[in-house]
Amino acid sequence: MAEIKEQLRILTAGTVDCITEEGLAEKLKSGRPLRVKLGIDPTASDIHLGFAVVLRKLRQFQELGHTAVLILGDFTARLGDPSGKSATRPQLSKEEIDAHAATYVEQVQRILLPDRIEVRRNSEWLATMGIDDVIRLTSRTTLARMLERNDFGERYRNGAPIAVSELLYPLLQGWDSVMVQADVELGGTDQLFNVLVGRQLQEQEGQEPQVVITTPLLEGLDGTQKMSKSLGNYVGVTEPPEEQFGKLMSVPDPLMPRYLELTTGWDPDRVEQVMGDLEAGRIEPVAAKRLLARTVVDLYHGEDAGEAAEAAFDRVFKAHEAPEEIPEKELDRAELGEEPVRVARILARAGLVSSNREGARMIEQGAVRQDGVVVEDPDRALPVDGLDGKVFQVGKRKWARIRVG
Repeated sequence: MAEIKEQLRILTAGTVDCITEEGLAEKLKSGRPLRVKLGIDPTASDIHLGFAVVLRKLRQFQELGHTAVLILGDFTARLGDPSGKSATRPQLSKEEIDAHAATYVEQVQRILLPDRIEVRRNSEWLATMGIDDVIRLTSRTTLARMLERNDFGERYRNGAPIAVSELLYPLLQGWDSVMVQADVELGGTDQLFNVLVGRQLQEQEGQEPQVVITTPLLEGLDGTQKMSKSLGNYVGVTEPPEEQFGKLMSVPDPLMPRYLELTTGWDPDRVEQVMGDLEAGRIEPVAAKRLLARTVVDLYHGEDAGEAAEAAFDRVFKAHEAPEEIPEKELDRAELGEEPVRVARILARAGLVSSNREGARMIEQGAVRQDGVVVEDPDRALPVDGLDGKVFQVGKRKWARIRVG
């Protein structure tokens, strides 16, 4: 293993909290591989670069010889993590959670080392708890302690509902740490309260308390709000290379240092070097964005994928040409409904927009083309028999050739 001082430098770089660094140093001195826990509630289908920040930190632990303990919160996802929420989250079905969990395993393997990972589902121990076990667990803390959480405290002061199940969430997540005997737990800054509860429960169970490390929350492409699929300001780790590259070229200039630090997987020295070149004017912001985009695409799609995506980007946005390979979308004739079919509905069925309403809005904004010609009328409709082979474009990066089946 690397020297303790060097490990500490790498493992704490780019983090917000480390509780405590002295405790981490002591655990590293043991010389044994540490068990580093990260919990993921499978509440959506995609992992984006914002969540990849903490996964990259977990990867650094792996590279230093430690074991990643990935907890798929298939049980806690049924409650919904209240962290940072101003309202009670809707509960998901078991079928939805299982479907998301299956995709998460494949997606995290794009980041984590497969030979140093232990994947567990917390339903293994939480689903078998009886009511007496739950009552004993709830006795480990107080309502006053729970209301110390900013989101709970604010909702309580504002008279907003707080479900009792939400109060259970931090305890259940904390119990995961007891069950897997975590040495370290990682999480975003919005998870600080939850992971500290795990530390408290471990102490009560006679275990050595886990070290808590939090990573920053990455702003999305809008430059202001946290990256989120629901806000549409995200870059997914499984998105096509051209899509990833194009989105990253739109990162606001002020956010470039954070994106270089949090999304590239570079060591601290490389980040510092490129950031220094950027600040000193030795590299132009657009060149830095190209470097960022190539690096991220290579991370998730393999070496040289970034260069190919860059070439495709230049072909579309410099030469104003269509991509060499336009993805084909097959639409079921029966599901298209009555003829003629509105273009807004076609866009939604093809996955170019999230809804008919969004499709109409994009048309109104002049962002939709059919076979290279701008669609101006949001109510424009086309006969089904004439759809096959037509090419639609939404914005600068989304293309589809329609096939009717």
